[in-house]
Amino acid sequence: MTPQGARLIDRAAVRRNFRRVAATYGAADFVAREVDARMQERLNYVRLTPEWIVDLGCGPGLSLPGLQGRYPKARCLGVDGEPAMLPRQISPAGWRHWLPEAAKTTNMPQFLAADACRLPLCAQSADLLWSNLLLPWLADPLAFFRESLRCLKTGGLLMFSALGPDTLKELRGGFARDGFAHTQRFADLHDLGDLLLEAGFADPVMDMEILTLTYPTLDKLLADLRETGATCAMQDRRRGLAGKTLRQNLEQHYETLRQQEKLPATLEILYGHAWKPAPRITADGREILRFKPRR
Repeated sequence: MTPQGARLIDRAAVRRNFRRVAATYGAADFVAREVDARMQERLNYVRLTPEWIVDLGCGPGLSLPGLQGRYPKARCLGVDGEPAMLPRQISPAGWRHWLPEAAKTTNMPQFLAADACRLPLCAQSADLLWSNLLLPWLADPLAFFRESLRCLKTGGLLMFSALGPDTLKELRGGFARDGFAHTQRFADLHDLGDLLLEAGFADPVMDMEILTLTYPTLDKLLADLRETGATCAMQDRRRGLAGKTLRQNLEQHYETLRQQEKLPATLEILYGHAWKPAPRITADGREILRFKPRR
């Protein structure tokens, strides 16, 4: 997925969708919780003792208890682009020079409403950047990776999850190429790996798994999408009502997929992590050479 193509995302619609479900999101988004648990298991194989953790796209902050349980001495900041999603928030002005000076007196997570591609955090401030299923809603993944690199300390880790192209393929297939977007345009695993390298990260690792949800009815599937704010927010989505014929065609398509009285919904989950390497050039453009001493 190129950054140019991703700019077709309607950012106002993204915020509006999540604002609408903010009060009940924590009780509905079981997919994000499952993916978060699988991401946290991957930390078992990572050597890291973070002092500062930033959760980008944190929503109501449901990832933070697990991260704090794993790293009890770390301070945590949750960042989300929609203020209504946050359990509480502080003024961005108070975090212009965040880390290491701010919030040293408490381990209670702090929350901040901010654009993940333009964070009001100082450079080289965080040890771990965590991002669970935020990427499908961002206009420019490369800008996100570059901003993440800026905010990480040397040796710091970015760990994230995203959705791959097969996500909700059954739903897209039911609209018979009517010319409108009906889901987000999801990133390819290899494209994200390339963007990590382009942004300046080292040693990116990407992997993927397929999760298949099952539903008794199409209405239940569509309700789950609405209740988690995960409805289509592309610029070229259908703006008016779909109409009776289109809905009947969609239902007929899904019935051809029914197995054991259940309708499938495919989720292609992408997992990635990468490290911030030591700089190769100085701020004024001079190359840094490193020599290993003889033993």
